[in-house]
Amino acid sequence: MPPPSDIVKVAIEWPGANAQLIEIDQKKPLSSIVREVCDGWSLSGAEQFALRYADGPQLYITEQSRCDIKNGTILRLAISPARAARQLLERIQSHGIDARLEALKELAKLSADPTFAAEFITMEGIGTLARLVESGTHFGEMLAFTLTAFLELMDHGIVSWDLLSLSFIKQIAGYVNQPMVDVSILQRSLAILESMVLNSHSLYHRVAQEITVGQLIGHLQVSNQEIQTYAIALINALFLKAPEDRRQEMASTLAQKHLRSIILNHIIRGNRPIKAEMAHQLYVLQVLTFNLLEERMMTKMDPNDQAQRDIIFELRRIAFDGENDTGGTEKRKAMYTKDYKMLGFTNHVNPAMDFTQTPPGMLALDNMLYLAKLHQDTYIRIVLENSSREDKHECPFGRCAIELTRMLCEILQVGELPNEGCNDYHPMFFTHDRAWEEFFCVCIQLLNKTWKEMRATAEDFNKVMQVVREQITRALAMKPASLDQLKSKLRSLSYSEILRLRQTERMSQDDFQSPPIIELRERIQPEILELIKQQRLNRLCEGSCFRKLGNRRRQEKFWFCRLSLNHKVLHYGDLDESPQGEVPFELLSDKIHVSDVKSVVTGKDCPHMKEKSALKQNKEVLELAFSVFYDPDETLNFVAPNKYEYCIWTDGLCALLGREMSSDLTRSDLDTLINMEMKLRLLDLENITIPEAPPPVPKEPSSYNFTYNYS
Repeated sequence: MPPPSDIVKVAIEWPGANAQLIEIDQKKPLSSIVREVCDGWSLSGAEQFALRYADGPQLYITEQSRCDIKNGTILRLAISPARAARQLLERIQSHGIDARLEALKELAKLSADPTFAAEFITMEGIGTLARLVESGTHFGEMLAFTLTAFLELMDHGIVSWDLLSLSFIKQIAGYVNQPMVDVSILQRSLAILESMVLNSHSLYHRVAQEITVGQLIGHLQVSNQEIQTYAIALINALFLKAPEDRRQEMASTLAQKHLRSIILNHIIRGNRPIKAEMAHQLYVLQVLTFNLLEERMMTKMDPNDQAQRDIIFELRRIAFDGENDTGGTEKRKAMYTKDYKMLGFTNHVNPAMDFTQTPPGMLALDNMLYLAKLHQDTYIRIVLENSSREDKHECPFGRCAIELTRMLCEILQVGELPNEGCNDYHPMFFTHDRAWEEFFCVCIQLLNKTWKEMRATAEDFNKVMQVVREQITRALAMKPASLDQLKSKLRSLSYSEILRLRQTERMSQDDFQSPPIIELRERIQPEILELIKQQRLNRLCEGSCFRKLGNRRRQEKFWFCRLSLNHKVLHYGDLDESPQGEVPFELLSDKIHVSDVKSVVTGKDCPHMKEKSALKQNKEVLELAFSVFYDPDETLNFVAPNKYEYCIWTDGLCALLGREMSSDLTRSDLDTLINMEMKLRLLDLENITIPEAPPPVPKEPSSYNFTYNYS
């Protein structure tokens, strides 16, 4: 008979004594259990003790967290959080250097525990650490452990960052600005400054006054990618929190300091692979840089503003330079109207009206002027080439440029906040100081080429734009390393190639619709679904590594989960670092019996997503979240590293529970594998040798009606 669900069998350790094997009654108060354990070893003062996990992060067990204890867990009797906090506080203020160093080392480890942190903070522990930093008397390991403990304690969100003194900020900034400083101290100082900027509006201004952009850029030229990542993260934080009127100024300063070329040469083209967090910070920088375009994108043109109208006159002058501008007012008006029509504006009389819609607003005009001035030959060729075509086939440059600008803003999400889980940066945007404008110039030439390939007319405008969007998004998905590579990939994605790709992708919908083929699909589908199910379960047996969500991305904590080979138990446990390959079952201390699993939920229904704010930054995390509910009323919460792993795990868990696998990946795999199997079987059918028989009565091909045993 299985033990009651509220009884948990555990082992409890105490230094120098044999472990106690006891049964914990989850209905009894935790203090009573601790007293019984102390009595087993004849220890007095049970109120001075507490239970901690012996493995992993070794967190204290509280009334709130005791439900996480599993059968077979190894626990450790330890001094209580309050007593530990008091002792450490006394030791870090002692005069003995060795004793103080050991205390700070232990504090740095314990500070990640929320129960201990609450006690230490209550005793004014953070103020003590801040004063140690402000004194400027700590160096090397002692300072590194002090900063680590401080950062861990602040990350619990118990104390406001606004309480920090200017002296503390100056001291931390000083470590960042020093030309030679210990790597661990620099790393933690950068992280502290980033947290200050992100968590306090007032501290942003103080940090911005203390930190020089030039010094931060200097940290990007080192060989340590962790330091580079923290430096870019701080630059991004300053960029993100800067007032709107300061962002353009900051961008100009960064451009003068050659930030882009330094990132390109020392990071993107460096001799080390780019880690996930670095990729995320590059993506954030890319988004924040493109967001500088938002103001122009949302600015309407004022038809009465002469300076703005002069830009349109300049476009006309460059395109038709040398043509006679003399004559009366009416003659000039007629000539301008004709020229504006040749330039492809919708409003031939007053083309300024074409730029009154936002987006793309004045950004479209900026792009057109850049093309006309910096790529004058290309601009003139596009305009004159289309003005000499038959009217019905001319590609309206002005209208195309405006719509293309709007499209590029949508594709690159100009004006949107960065997503927390996204690493989608494009190396080519770091290869040119005017990457946005150059990107537009490449794409407008693509649009003109595609228009000709489609032999489009004005009525086909929207169709052409759809094809161009597809060409651009497909090319961007290939992650070209430079603008030249982008051009090469776009050349290969001609209109005929897009049609071929569309036809291939539509094959499952269009090519197999006859009744015999539909019957064959229905026969094959259960076999293929079983094949997909086995693949998903095999992947769960191999296991996956998951990142624990925390306040600081770069101090990552990992855990691993895998299914037992007999598909009866989910094994999981914490890891110190991301594993290389498979993790043995014996290293995974926790487990869940599949028979105890009640359901699997995803997205916003997950408990750990309900705890997080619904800000846009968490959108992608929300799409990768899923939870396993198991008896009695407990959950195991996941955030998949990517969409593929999300689909694999949610499908595999559904398969374990005998439920339908419904992810996009399963639907895609099902269609692909069914089509492959059908082609093979139909190919076998074509190769069948029919024995000689009397010739059949001739019929029309469309009237043939046959059945064939495909099994």
